[in-house]
Amino acid sequence: MEPISVLIVEDDERFRVAFATSVAEAADMRLVGTAGDLAPGLRLLREQRPDVLLVDLGLPSGSGVELIRYANDHLPQTDVMVVSVFGDEPHVMASLEAGATGYLLKDAQAADLTEQIRTLRAGGSPISPVIARQLLLRLTPQSAPVVDEALLSPQERQVLTLSAKGFSFEEIARMLEVSRHTVMTYVKRSYRKLQVHSKTEAIYEARKLGLVRD
Repeated sequence: MEPISVLIVEDDERFRVAFATSVAEAADMRLVGTAGDLAPGLRLLREQRPDVLLVDLGLPSGSGVELIRYANDHLPQTDVMVVSVFGDEPHVMASLEAGATGYLLKDAQAADLTEQIRTLRAGGSPISPVIARQLLLRLTPQSAPVVDEALLSPQERQVLTLSAKGFSFEEIARMLEVSRHTVMTYVKRSYRKLQVHSKTEAIYEARKLGLVRD
């Protein structure tokens, strides 16, 4: 079998050397180049068309997501694995949406890198446990909050529901066949119970609690 060709784009020299050494020492891999920034990384990506691209996100002149996107759009044979210090959801999701199929944090041992590359090339998706947990939490449906329907009386909920639909307090009074004073009493009570000070806030809180539905 042909060795797995690997390109590394990493601006931190210590990590770049460690990753490059690990790949170069693997009998089934071939290091085709290293770069420390976007422009040389993109040039090598176009020239070498590697089997695997290892890329950092925080590069001096931009984000490694640009390289991920290029590989995804133009090099379907290239598998992309992010190796980064960034483990927050925005960075992770931006990378995965751009086309990365692996995401490792830099706290992983360089010695494990070659095994992760083999897994990636075999069709797997190596992901650091912390990142995997984030993704699972994101995909797991959150339980709906338990709402105390008695927080607002039926009349108070009815007034807020009609108000949310755009009716004025005068119109609501006519529709419910009560005085405007009565409507305002319901409104003031709902403000106090929801701990808000305006109609907009009241409607927002009531919707959030599931007490008012459009």
